[in-house]
Formats: sequence, C-alpha cells, structure tokens
Amino acid sequence: MAKIHFRPYNPNQTVLFPQRIDEDIPAEAPVRILNAMVDNLDLSSFHKLYKELGRAPYHPRMMLKAVLYAYMNNIYSCRKIESSLTRDIHFIWLAGYEKPDYRTIDRFRNRVKDEINRIFTQIVLILASKGFISLDVEYVDGTKIESKANRYTFVWRKNVERNRARLLEKIRILLQQIDDVIAQDNACIDDSVEFTPSMLTDMISELKCSLEETPAASTREDKKVQRQKARQLKQLESHRNKLAEYDRHMKILDGRNSYSKTDPDATFMRMKEDHMRNGQTKPGYNLQIGTENQFLVDFALFPNPTDTLTMIPFETSFMDRYGHFPSEEVADSGYGSEENYRFMEENGMEAYVKYNFFHKEQRPRYVADPFRQESFHYNEEEDYYVCPMGQHMERTGVRHSRTESGYITESVRYRAVRCEGCPLRCMCFKSKSQKRTIEVNHRLKEYKRKARERLTSEKGIRHRGQRCIEPEAVFGQIKYDMAYKRFRHFGQDKVTMDFAFFAIAFNIKKMCAKIKKEKMTDKDYQNIRVA
Repeated sequence: MAKIHFRPYNPNQTVLFPQRIDEDIPAEAPVRILNAMVDNLDLSSFHKLYKELGRAPYHPRMMLKAVLYAYMNNIYSCRKIESSLTRDIHFIWLAGYEKPDYRTIDRFRNRVKDEINRIFTQIVLILASKGFISLDVEYVDGTKIESKANRYTFVWRKNVERNRARLLEKIRILLQQIDDVIAQDNACIDDSVEFTPSMLTDMISELKCSLEETPAASTREDKKVQRQKARQLKQLESHRNKLAEYDRHMKILDGRNSYSKTDPDATFMRMKEDHMRNGQTKPGYNLQIGTENQFLVDFALFPNPTDTLTMIPFETSFMDRYGHFPSEEVADSGYGSEENYRFMEENGMEAYVKYNFFHKEQRPRYVADPFRQESFHYNEEEDYYVCPMGQHMERTGVRHSRTESGYITESVRYRAVRCEGCPLRCMCFKSKSQKRTIEVNHRLKEYKRKARERLTSEKGIRHRGQRCIEPEAVFGQIKYDMAYKRFRHFGQDKVTMDFAFFAIAFNIKKMCAKIKKEKMTDKDYQNIRVA
C-alpha cells in the first residue's frame, strides 16, 4: 500500500516573521471600502467628547469602523461585536488587534449619539461627490417600527382625561364633606377653576395644622369626629397624589393619544407586522426616510402615526443637513394635504405628491360621479356652482378650521336655492335638509390640479414608477435583508442614534454592492467584445 503524504499540520506552530493579517482580505472587500471612507471623515467633533486626563481611551475612528462594519453584517448586539473582534479576521484587522469589551462599545455609541447624525451627513455628501446621488430628487415614505418597550404598558389620553375629570369631582365633593372653614372656602371655588396638586398640598398642610391645634377629644362622639377628619385628610392626600400622576401623564402625552410607560417617547400604533391579526396597537415610532437611487439621504423619527404631519419637519431636516431643499419631491397620497402642497410651492419644490383620490381617477374604467362636488361646474367669475339639474348654488359663507399642526384652512360654503321636487334629489344627497350644501377648499383644489398635471406628465409618470422601487425597496432591505425590524433602545434620542449608525452602514453597504455590480458589468461587457 502506497504511503500517503499530508501537508504538515501544527496549530501551535510559531512564525518567525508574522505575515500581515490583511493579506487574506481581498482588495475589493467591503471592509476595505469602509476603512477608506472612515479614514477620510472629519471626526474632530468626537475629540471634544473625551477628557485629557485619565487612562487613554480607544481611538474613536477604530471604534466607529468596528460598529459600522458590525451593522453592515447585521450584528447589532454589543456582545456579538465584542466576540467578532476576537474571531473575525475583518474585525481584527479593522480594530488593529484592539479588543474593547461590550460595555466600552455601548458607551461609545451613547457618547457620540449627538454627533453621529453629522457623520451620516458627511457620508451622503461623499456619495453625492462620487456621483451616486444628486440630492436634487427625494423619494419620501414612512413605516412604523416597533419599540423595545413592553407592549402592554400603555397610557391612553382619553382614559386619563376621563379619570382626571372624575377625580376632580371627587375632590370637590370631599372638600364639601370636610367640616372645616379652609376646606369649605376651597370647595366654593368656581367650577371653571381646576384644582392643582400644589393647591391641594397647601390645603392639606393647613388642615393638618388645624387638626393638630384642636384640643384632645374627651367624649366618644368627639373622638369619632377626629378619626373621621383624619381619614378624610388621608383620602385627600391620596387624591392629591393621583392628580399629580394624571398631570404627569398629560405632560408626557403632549398632544399624543398614547404612550408607553417603559418608553415614554413611543406611541401606540398599528403595525404591518400583526402576528395576532387583530389590529392590535404596539408601541413604536414612525420612521420617515428620503431616498435617491436607493441610498438613504435623510431620515427622522416621529411619535405621530400619520404621515401628513411629518412632511414639513422632515423637509426642514433635509434643509438643515444640506443647506437647500430638494428641487423635486416625490411621495404617495399620505402626504397630499394643503399645508404640505403650500410649503413645497413656497420653497421652490416641484411636488410630485399624490392626493387621496388620485389612484381612482387613473383607472381605465373610471367614470366621474356627477353628484360629487368635484364634478360640479364652477363659474369662477360670478363665484357659484351648478348642480346636475342646472341649478345655481350660491355662496353662503366661509368656514375656517385648524389642523393638528395649527395650520388654518378655509372652506367656502355653497347652497342650492331650491331642491324640493327635484327628480335627482334621492341620488344627489340623503340629508334631511331641504337644500344641498357643499364646502369647497379652493386653495386645495388648485394645488390638486397642479399636482395632477405634474403626475400625469412624462416626468411624473417616470417618478411614479420609480417611487415604487425607491423607498419601498429600501424598507424591504432594512426589515428583511438586514433584519432591522425592532428598535433595541429606549427613548427617541437613543433610537435615533442607533438608526443613524444603521443608516451609515446601509449606505456604505449599498455603495459596495453598486461598485461590485458596475465592475462585473464592465468585465462581462469586455468578455462579450472579445468573443
């Protein structure tokens, strides 16, 4: 039998001249691109976060590289990053054989939570200088991502308001029952004046002093009265504490309908990931992103579940980052409001933003309903509408309403002169009123007309088709390719910090994929020419 010769194997062998560890890393590996990009970043804002005295800290450039490369590889746990720094050749090379533990990694992320947003902006500007994006077009969309908070620690505004009103009534009744001049005077306060915890605290201290100054009871009836006063005083203290708790809830809510006790910044929303299929609300944040060429150019987190109120502050964020607004804005019908259209027009943005009825109007078999107010003929010169029967609807008044953000809208009211005996009345309206009344927002109507013209133009059709593969594709990559489906921190500031790290890693990873694809395409093209 022939002797088989194997290569020498000795895991404990020593090497006189150790080889460079990066010799085993390909030249076009994403870790090299990440290393080069971070080396060119301006991290001077990080230096002021460290103290001159004490033990020398790890270099922030090395820590930033390690965290970003971990996020590029779907590693978000500090303990797993610590493990990778001792096992993975790419992490070992990036860190230069440094081995920070998980506590140090977590402290670094929290230390730079206010500065990491500027690093994201630097990365986007680098992408723009390399020609990957132009920062002229922005595709906007939003999604809801669940918070780390407990799903059953909810506080609802309606419950707090109802229970607080009941408590105030209980306090008023209790003060009327207490046989004391101080309590009786406060019980006679006007109902429009609400009790406050500080007011009750002063009242309780005065009642305690009055009770202490009362001479000791000698008879059985007097002792019973004193015990009753002590119980009422204790009950009033309990009501005072509960009122302070309700006031604290209202302060945290601050215009929201709900919040979580374990994460007060999170609001209960309906998520797409509904495993129980019952529409259950969960604590989360409304993540708004702006994309171009499937790169993240901007992001922001909001506590309100609707997209309509997020557009203006989100566009302001873009302005703060890059010093200008995008020249073209593309979004779906969730953003089509008068306030948003006006903001984009005043700031020189072309609004390729749909409104709520646009999809139905574009159907091939769509036939306009002649009894909808949008189908009525409008005489602009004399300011009246014409109903399907040809009757004039004269202007009768104007109604102003305020949106949740404080914007004032103006709707003009028009009323038909006579609807009795009209053969089309049963199809026109079902109200018990004898005359049909419509309300028209002329400003919003004009904005919709302009939006319709843009969306149905050649460029608008191209933007509508591109919007489906811009933010929607990015959301799919975020949630399913990179497994970022739930936040891992409490509080909006830390959640924003974590997503900023993720957004930087996402853009670098996307850039590496595009560079690799372009090189492969050029190589294939050359092979085709040779053949």
